[in-house]
Parts: sequence; C-alpha cells; structure tokens
Amino acid sequence: MGLNTTGTDVGHYLKNVLYWYLVALATMVNYCHKASDDSNTAKAKGSDLRVHFKNTWQVARAIRGMPLAKAKTYLDQVMDHKRCIPYIKFNHAAGRTPQAKEFGVTQGRWPRKSVELIQGLLKNVESNAENKGLSDINELKVGSIVVQRAQKIRRRTYRAHGRVGAYQASPCHVNMIVEKRDEVVPKPTAQALRQGRVKTPAHKRFGDRSHRCTYK
Repeated sequence: MGLNTTGTDVGHYLKNVLYWYLVALATMVNYCHKASDDSNTAKAKGSDLRVHFKNTWQVARAIRGMPLAKAKTYLDQVMDHKRCIPYIKFNHAAGRTPQAKEFGVTQGRWPRKSVELIQGLLKNVESNAENKGLSDINELKVGSIVVQRAQKIRRRTYRAHGRVGAYQASPCHVNMIVEKRDEVVPKPTAQALRQGRVKTPAHKRFGDRSHRCTYK
C-alpha cells in the first residue's frame, strides 16, 4: 500500500512519527551511573516523586556508600528520632541537634516523607536483587544514589486585596543502584610490619620532612 504524497498526509505522518519518538524517549529508563558489571548490580528508580528535592538529597547523601542492611537500620533509627539526617547543604534554616555530632556537623533534621520514600526504594531494589540471584543482603551496598530536581508543580494561592501568590511544589527524580561489596582487605599485623613485608608510608618514616627527601 503506497503512501500518499500530498502535503496534508505527509504532515500527519511526520507528526505521528515525532509523537511516537517522543513517547519512546519519555519511557526510556536511564541511570546517571553506569555499573561496570550488571550481573552484580540491581537498580531502582522513581520519577516525579512528590517529596521535597532538598530533603531527599540530604537523605540520599547520608546513605550513599553504606551497606544495604546498615542503611535500612539507619533510616529506621531516623524515623524513631534516635539518629538524624545531617544537613550539609541547603541548611540555611535547619536547626541544630546533638545527634549531628557523629557526622561532624551541627545541623540535622528528621525528614519523614523523604526517609519513607528512600525506604521504599531500598525495599524495591532489594527485591530486584533477589530476582537477579543476589539474595545475600550482607553482600550489597548502596553504590550509587542520585537525586535530581523535577519540573515544579505550579499552583496559586489567593491573598488579600486581590493578589495572587505562587504556590509551588519541588518534586524530584531518584536513581539507585546497589552492588556487591568489595572484599575487605585485613589490616596488616604488627609482626608483618616488623618483618618488613609492609612498607611504612613516607610521611611516617620521615615526618614533616617527607616532601624534602631525595634519593641519590
């Protein structure tokens, strides 16, 4: 069946092609971090999530690099107000708490909605890992978690004297990848250091003069 070459039909055809191309782009699942070995990783993703971007960014930063079991325990403790989420960035109005001392800062909060969202993603990515055969949770860690701003949800609120004010929400996108933990290399024993099997670093052998040492 031939394609009519009239201008109207060609225009409709091109519009349909462009429409389905944009739909395909919108449904593609892209991740900010590319794993070196997909067989040892599991992924989870959320788009346009109705939680504040800045609070979710703080939660993601707090658990990045943690073992999966440790991250779940930590977030449970945050929900019970036993530990806090340290506010490193976007902390202009964040209050101070003694619970932030363990992270070397003074400001921290307990963002309930963001923590519940990350807990759901951790549960999701754990199920994905089990489906791929990575059933031992103790071998997994949060290798990458990225929080990005989504398009603002713009509404309006009505003020006195006929004015209108902005009433916006700040949703976010979250990408999470868990991977197998690296093997833990045991610390060398004192006997190995005495026998010379492990070389002492230069800053310990020469102290502050290590940058001036020259070998002839």
